[in-house]
Amino acid sequence: MKKNSYSEAPKEINDALLSAIEIEDFLPPPDQLIAKEETLKITIALSKRSVDFFKSAADENHIPYQQLIRKVLDNYTEHYAK
Repeated sequence: MKKNSYSEAPKEINDALLSAIEIEDFLPPPDQLIAKEETLKITIALSKRSVDFFKSAADENHIPYQQLIRKVLDNYTEHYAK
């Protein structure tokens, strides 16, 4: 494997990059990272406070708020389903 020199980088960063070891990519492709589950569209009335909370939390984590609500419900179901 060819080592690159990073002349613009500070010496300690350049040294760290040069001594780094390349590892094989072990992750599956993006379309296989999240298991697809069958979903069902419903209409539900939630409190404004709850929706505002989920929207805020979703923004902070850069995910859609509906996905966050679905994950909370799925976790609840997983915990209490018999």
